[in-house]
Amino acid sequence: MLETILNIYIIIEKNYVVGFKAISYEVEGTDELKIKFLKENAKKDFDKAYHFSAPRNSKGEFMPYRKFSKLEAQGMQFQLFEEIFERFNVPENPLICVTPVVNGKILSS
Repeated sequence: MLETILNIYIIIEKNYVVGFKAISYEVEGTDELKIKFLKENAKKDFDKAYHFSAPRNSKGEFMPYRKFSKLEAQGMQFQLFEEIFERFNVPENPLICVTPVVNGKILSS
């Protein structure tokens, strides 16, 4: 059965989350095959992925990456991806691959 899956990029500059990018695919197969597919395409997908704004505080400052890491440790980082999920009209609990892009370098495995 076809499923919408996402490659999501967290763009980090000087230890701040300054943006997100994402691209979706309609793919069939096991979750393991879908994750492998996303990881294999992570580097080439980045340039054609859609850009999304990163959250800012009341002073207009970007979120420090360490704060994002704390959200991630609590499983709450998905709240920051709501705009992405809406844009691609994905179901609840979508299969995603999150790739950090640190100071312009894509850190994919």
